[in-house]
Amino acid sequence: MHYYQFNIGDYMSHTRNLSLLEDLAYRRLLDEYYLHERPLNSGVASVARQVGMREHEEVVGYVLGMFFVLKSDEDGWINARCDREIEQYRAKITNASKAGKASAQQRINARSTTVQLNKKHKPINNKNTVTPPDGVSPKVWESFVEARKAKKAPITDLVMNDLKKQAALAGWTLEAALTETVIRGWRSFKAEWVTAVVGGNKLAGAI
Repeated sequence: MHYYQFNIGDYMSHTRNLSLLEDLAYRRLLDEYYLHERPLNSGVASVARQVGMREHEEVVGYVLGMFFVLKSDEDGWINARCDREIEQYRAKITNASKAGKASAQQRINARSTTVQLNKKHKPINNKNTVTPPDGVSPKVWESFVEARKAKKAPITDLVMNDLKKQAALAGWTLEAALTETVIRGWRSFKAEWVTAVVGGNKLAGAI
């Protein structure tokens, strides 16, 4: 996950008694967990290295004990809330992919009924295939094309160049940017939309 919802009030209510270093450790642990979408390493020393706080192993160990659970030496440290957020995110990706497949199949079926005949009565295939940009999977591309179509927003070279530029500014791949655009129902994608989270619910500037 390239970002996660951050509810300021909820966070403060759970961390108001933490020291500055403990708060820093907790934020870094959350970032690490969400970024890789998996539990943290089992050893405290290993986790401290993961988040760049090897000189503060005791602080990291305290925060782990407060907000995480060591499932096992093999499975590592888990956080139930993080796991729920990750599962919801993956479900959105799966649903978007399924919607893209269904839409693609509908278009294929529709095209099969609109085949015209030339003067020699030979079939002329009217299929107009749009090739996904480099680095974008067909599933994600189909979902994005369908979403733009629903909003009556054409996909032009100018549009794609701007999307690539904004994705680069945000430090995202084009596929990740297109996926997020589909999931959130945006007409486009702007770097600032994924860097400013308000109240854990709405991205600033998003439309």
